[in-house]
Amino acid sequence: MDFNFSDDQQQLRDAVAKWVDKGYDFERRKKIVAAGGFDRAAYDELADLGLAGLYVSEEHGGLGLGPIEAMVVMEELGRGIVLEPLAQTLVTSAAIGAFGTPEVQAAWLPRIASGEALVVLAQQERKARYRLDVCAAQASAAPGGAYALTGLKNVVPAGDQADAFVVPAQLDGKLALFLVERGAAGVATRGYPTQDESRAADVQFDSAPAALVTTDGLAALRYAVDVGIACACATGTGAMDKTLALTTEYMNQRKQFGVTIASFQALRHRVADMKMQLELARSMSYYASLKLGTPEAERRLALSSAKVQLGQSLRYVGQQSVQLHGGIGVTDEYAGSHYFKVLTQLEMTWGDTLHHLGEVSDHMQDTAGVFV
Repeated sequence: MDFNFSDDQQQLRDAVAKWVDKGYDFERRKKIVAAGGFDRAAYDELADLGLAGLYVSEEHGGLGLGPIEAMVVMEELGRGIVLEPLAQTLVTSAAIGAFGTPEVQAAWLPRIASGEALVVLAQQERKARYRLDVCAAQASAAPGGAYALTGLKNVVPAGDQADAFVVPAQLDGKLALFLVERGAAGVATRGYPTQDESRAADVQFDSAPAALVTTDGLAALRYAVDVGIACACATGTGAMDKTLALTTEYMNQRKQFGVTIASFQALRHRVADMKMQLELARSMSYYASLKLGTPEAERRLALSSAKVQLGQSLRYVGQQSVQLHGGIGVTDEYAGSHYFKVLTQLEMTWGDTLHHLGEVSDHMQDTAGVFV
C-alpha cells in the first residue's frame, strides 16, 4: 500500500500549515481564549481556504474531497491547537451529504461550504455515556410537514455561536436526525469554556421547529461520530507532534550540572518512547481515515481501535512532556501546557479509551488483539 501523499494533498497541507504559522500563532490563540474560545473571523479564514467544503460535493459548492484530505488538514490544525471547530463542520457536512434529504442538502450544504453557516452536531446527553442509541430528546410531526423537537443536549461545540445544529431525537420510537437553527423559537443556549479552552454550550430545545435530515438516525449518527473520531485522531497526531517538538527544544536548552538535560540517557529514552507513541497514533490515524469508506461494521471496529491507540498515546505523550519540562510544563504562559490540555480533552472526545476498548472487545470474534 502506498502511504505517500499526492502533490495536491501536500499542497493542501502546506497551505494550512502556512495559515497556522502566520495567521494563528500562540498570541492570537491567547486572545481568542480570553474572548471566550471562539473567533468567527478565524473560522471565516478557514472557510476562505475552502476547508469548510472539504466533504461537500462540487454540486453544492464544495471541494468534493475525502477522508485523507480531511486528515491532512486536521493534522495541521492540531499542530496549532486551533480552537475553531472545523471538525464539526466536516462531521455535519459528511452526515448531511451521505444521509440528508435533497431539500436539506440543497438548503444547507452550499451555506456550510462557503462558511456562511456553522452547523455542529448536538448529540451528547447526560445519561448516554457515549452510547449513541441512548437518546431522550423527542420529536413529533407538526403541521405543514415540519417537526417540533424537545430535549437537552450537553457540551455542544461552539453551541452558542453556531448557526444550526444536527440533532438526534426519537421519532415514533426510532432515532432520527433533525436540523434546527439556533435562532429558531424554543432554542436556548448556555455557553461556557471547556478544558481545552475552546467553547461549548448546553442547548435546550422546547418544541423547536426542526427539519428532518433522515429517519435512519442511528446509522447516520454512527457515521458522523466515526468521521469525528478520524478527525480527532488526526488532530491529536498533529498536537502530539508539536508537543514532542516543544519538549525536545526545551531539553536542548535547559541545563543541569553544566550540560543540557538532553544529554541524559534516561531522559533520551523517555523521548524515544514519546516518539514511538506518536508514530503508533499516526499509523492508526491513517488506518482510521482509510476505513471510513468501508461497511459500517468494519468501519466502526476500525475507528474504535484507532481511538484506543490514540487515547493511550495522548495520555503518554502529554504526561511525559509535563514531566520532562518540570514546573514550567503546567504554567499558563508556556505553550506546552495548552497542548497538554488539548491532549487531555481529546482522549475523552467521541468516547474515552475505556469506552472504545469495550467496543473493540464486544466486536471480537475468533481473533485476539484489536483487529478483526
